[in-house]
Amino acid sequence: MSDYAKLAEMLGDLDEDGVLDFLNDFVSTNPSAEEGYKAVSACQEGMNTVGELFENGEYFVGDLIFAGEIITEAIDILKPVLKGAETEKVGKIVLGTVKGDLHDIGKNIFKNMAEIAGFEVYDIGIDQPASAFVEKIKEVNPDIIGMSGVLTLALDSMKDTVEAIKSAGLRDNVKVIIGGNPVTKEACEAIQADAFTTNAAEGVKICKEWVAK
Repeated sequence: MSDYAKLAEMLGDLDEDGVLDFLNDFVSTNPSAEEGYKAVSACQEGMNTVGELFENGEYFVGDLIFAGEIITEAIDILKPVLKGAETEKVGKIVLGTVKGDLHDIGKNIFKNMAEIAGFEVYDIGIDQPASAFVEKIKEVNPDIIGMSGVLTLALDSMKDTVEAIKSAGLRDNVKVIIGGNPVTKEACEAIQADAFTTNAAEGVKICKEWVAK
C-alpha cells in the first residue's frame, strides 16, 4: 500500500529527490492505472500546499516554477502506468489559461492527463483573450473547451470567453469545462460552463464521459 500522503507532503516540501525516488519505486511495483491516478492526485495535493505557502508569502515565484518542474517529471514517470491500453484518439480539447492569468501548472497537469487518456489537446497557452479561444475553435473544431485560472479575476475572463463563443455561434458545438482554485458550482453557473473541477483527474473523467455519449 503506497503512502500517498507522504508523497503529497514531499511535493509540498519541494523535496524533488524524495518525490522522484518514491515514484520510481512505486512504478517498479507494477501498480494499476487507478493507483497511478491516486499518485497524481497526491501530487496535486502537494501542489495545493505549494500554492497556499506561496499565497502566505512563505514560497516565492521560483518555488512555484520548481514545483511545476517536479510535477512534470512526476507525470513523465507515471505516464506508462496511466496510459494503460488507451492509444486511439477519443476527442479534441482546446485548452488555455484565460486572459489576465499567467498560471500554467494546473493546466499542464490536466493537459498531460488528457493526452494520456487519448485526447488530442491544443494548448493555446496562458493569458489568452476570448478571441484566441474562438479562433482555435474555428480552426480545429474541438469537442471540449478547457479554461484554466488561479486568480479570482480569471472568473470574469472565463465568462467573457463563453459569451464570445456564444456570439460566434459556436457554443452549441462544444462542452466547456473550467478549472482552478477559484472555481465553484456557483461560478460555473454564472459563467455558464458545463462543468467545473479543481482536480485534473476528475476533469479528465468528465471529459471522457462527454465524448463517450
